[in-house]
Amino acid sequence: MSKGERFFAFFNYFIVIVFCLTIILPFINIFALSFNSGVDAQKGGVYFWPREWTLENFKEVFSQSNIISGFYISVFRTILGTFLSVFLTAMAAYALKSKTLPGRKQITFFVFFTMLFSGGIVPYYMVLKELHLTNSIWVYIIPSLYSVWNIIIMRTFFNQIPDSVEEAARIDGCSDLAIFFKIILPMSIPVIAAISLFNAVGHWNDWFSGSFYVRDQSLKPLSTLLQEMLTRQEALQKALLRSSSTHYDLVEKVHITGESLKMATIVIVVTPIILVYPFLQKHFIKGVNIGSVKE
Repeated sequence: MSKGERFFAFFNYFIVIVFCLTIILPFINIFALSFNSGVDAQKGGVYFWPREWTLENFKEVFSQSNIISGFYISVFRTILGTFLSVFLTAMAAYALKSKTLPGRKQITFFVFFTMLFSGGIVPYYMVLKELHLTNSIWVYIIPSLYSVWNIIIMRTFFNQIPDSVEEAARIDGCSDLAIFFKIILPMSIPVIAAISLFNAVGHWNDWFSGSFYVRDQSLKPLSTLLQEMLTRQEALQKALLRSSSTHYDLVEKVHITGESLKMATIVIVVTPIILVYPFLQKHFIKGVNIGSVKE
């Protein structure tokens, strides 16, 4: 390598390392603070390793009512919602990929048009209410079964599968369903893994649906319950700050607890995704690269 090439390689590695550090270091800081005593963390100086180890922050989170049921709701909606969404999205993409589909261009335009415009939150709520989905566990799954963007990615990936493969299968007597299940899906593992990760992260982190469309506390997912817990904590803190100075000790305790709970809450929410991602990383990267480029 010439000096210019070595300098260019060094510069690329330097930029990548700096970029990785900007992502990793904040996560390490969050984990350190979540396992550190809230009173001690208030003094500052806790960056990448807890100074006073404790599990009180996590005990406080899990001591909240409905946390366990919220965890089961999150797992249920993530698994079932991801499976149904990926399966139906793949079927829609395969249908739109077929050049023999009657009205293919018109259907594609209609599907794409829904991605550009939205009726707004109020009409959307009215539709959910008329369909009896509000205050139901199915409000987490049914409205999110299809994503136009994911359909486009999958269709682009399917288009890169040679037509000769399907033609050979048809000569052997395979139907469209047989081709889809025995040929298309097995050859599309990378894009399926990528879309599955997109859906799983979206379901797991979604707190909005449970907060606005569900009133029953036993049906709210973990993200919604934790968000409401932090909201109550901040509201109590603000109320105490507006009160007399005789409540100073209580104000300080609430402030410290609130900051500690925030870090512990973040750890609880992101840890499952962090544990799952390494198993899908190879397929995820390949799926995004191939499914988003059309030759």
